[in-house]
Amino acid sequence: MELSIAALNLAYATGGALLTLVFMAAGFKLFDKLTPFDTSRELADQNVAVGIVVGAIFIGLGIAVGLVIGLGLN
Repeated sequence: MELSIAALNLAYATGGALLTLVFMAAGFKLFDKLTPFDTSRELADQNVAVGIVVGAIFIGLGIAVGLVIGLGLN
């Protein structure tokens, strides 16, 4: 019985991690569309300000989706 619960939690956490990556990619693409510059090119040109903003987007989305996954496992 406990093994099936552990397997279900593992599957749920794995699915949540994949969903988090999808949301992070979607957030990056949305940020890229909303800004008047090419985010990928600015990151390649070592623009620190753009890197900080993109990192903040990833951290914010990771925390939000991580909380949803964590609360779902309880």
